[in-house]
Formats: sequence, C-alpha cells, structure tokens
Amino acid sequence: MRGVRKQGTGNYTNPCLTMHQPWASLLVYGIKRIEGRSWPAPVRGRLWIHAASKVPEEATIKAMEDFYREIYALNGINDLKFPRHYPVSRLLGCVEVVGCVKREEAANWEVLPEGVRLEAQTEFCWLCENPQKLLIPFEMRGYQGVYNLEKKIYEAAIRSLTLVESPLPVKFPLPDAQDPFSLKPGSISAQVPEKKSSVVEKSSNLVAAIAGAQAAATQFNKKNQDLQMNVIQNEESYSLRSRSKNKAVEEDGFDEGTSDFTEGKESYRVNHVESRSHNQPRTDLKQHSGPPSKIFAAALRGLKPS
Repeated sequence: MRGVRKQGTGNYTNPCLTMHQPWASLLVYGIKRIEGRSWPAPVRGRLWIHAASKVPEEATIKAMEDFYREIYALNGINDLKFPRHYPVSRLLGCVEVVGCVKREEAANWEVLPEGVRLEAQTEFCWLCENPQKLLIPFEMRGYQGVYNLEKKIYEAAIRSLTLVESPLPVKFPLPDAQDPFSLKPGSISAQVPEKKSSVVEKSSNLVAAIAGAQAAATQFNKKNQDLQMNVIQNEESYSLRSRSKNKAVEEDGFDEGTSDFTEGKESYRVNHVESRSHNQPRTDLKQHSGPPSKIFAAALRGLKPS
C-alpha cells in the first residue's frame, strides 16, 4: 500500500521518500549526506526523493544553510552553492542509500570527514551517496514513509536524471563488501567497541549553527506532532463527517482529498487540500477551499507558522 511505512528490507521496486524542504533539495544536491530518521533505513540502493507540499520558511532555510556552511568549513570548503529554489510537491531526484547506523556510531566514525560526523543529529543515520537530480522536477503527490514510486513516473524520471557534483563526495565503507546490508546499526560499534566521544572542536559559530539546525528540526517535528494530535482528537467524529461529505460536495462543488498519516500499525486519516500554486504559503490554502470541515481547520492551525 502506498503511503504506508514498511518494516523490513524488501517489497520495494522503486522506493521513494517524501521529505520537507529545504532538507529534500540539500540531499539531492549532494550537500546533505546523512538523512536522519527515528527508524532504520529499510532499503539499500537508489532512493527517490520527493519534496513535500509545505513551503519552507525563510528562517528554516537560513538555519540549514548556515549549518552546512559551518560544517563544510571544517574541511576547507567555503564556497558552497546552495539551490536557488526549494520547490515543493515535486519529485526532485535520487540518492543511493549505502547503509544505516546509529547516531553515536556515525558521530565517532573517524574514517568520515569531520563535517559528515556532525550531520549525525538523529537516532538513525541513513548514509547517502551518488546524488542525482531531475532536469525538470516532476509534480506529484507524496506519501508517508518509504513507498513505491508509480511505474509511469519512474519511467519518465529515470530518463531525466543528471549527475550532481557534490561539494565533498563521501564514500561510506562497507564492513563486508559482498553484503550491501552489512553497514547497519551496530556494525561500526562492533568494530570499535571502546570508541570515545567525538573530539571535533566546535567554534562559537559552529555551535550556534548546530543549535539553529536542531531548533529548525525540533520546531518542525513539534508542528507535525500537533497536527497528529488534532487528528487523534477528531478521529471519533470522522465517520459522521464522512457521511455528510457527499451532500457538502454536491452543494459546494468541492471535494476534499484525504491522506494517510501512518505510524507503526496505526493509521489516521486527515482531510487536506493541495494548494493550486506551490509557490504560495500554506496559509493561502484557505482562499482555494470551500467551507472547511472541523478536522481540516484543526489540521491547518497545526501547520500555521509560529
């Protein structure tokens, strides 16, 4: 089922991951080399990257660009070229997931450049190489978790890929070159069990940049949690709204879409409306919609920038 995060390592043909901006473009442009998640990577090999529909705030973009400027400076790179635009609701390109390790393992893995180790800020670190971007990003809808890209989209996208020249290409060595899944949580700590904490020296600018990046991600996660709480609180009355939906559509000429918010084995459905212009802020969604239902209004309040 599309939109449902799958546990395990199989059943993916052309796996895709929807990410929020600016993180999605930073990954496809080869600037971001570690994708942080609260769950281990279920795939190895090519992973398509799709940008979610939320327009990033300027403060969030600045925080993440400042973060990468500082960590690349540790390795002598001071002329990073960031994306000119951060498009939303688009398939952007792909990367190759070569492994997944725990945060402590990546942060203390001395074979990696200092800047890469500082990217390890989440529980699980998906290690990404060989970024490629689409010449023209495809408009499409995303789903929660890792899902299979539709065949027709894949066939069009695979012909439009172009290689990206990363500012500092990184190769993550596999413990077992014959086993593509050998770089997994615990594999690095098993090799160096007595490893001490990272000794990367942090300047005041670097400390501030890391704090800014963490704040941006934390604020974003808080909004997602608030949205899911709104969904849970309104779940009991969902069936009543569903029964009255056809009448509302007939009277207003407007049909609200739905999407699945899935976490583990529980799935919650949220009414949502896609913006007709992906360059407009999310708050502009109101002017495109008919009278919103209570759950849509609650979800919209959860996404409203603070």
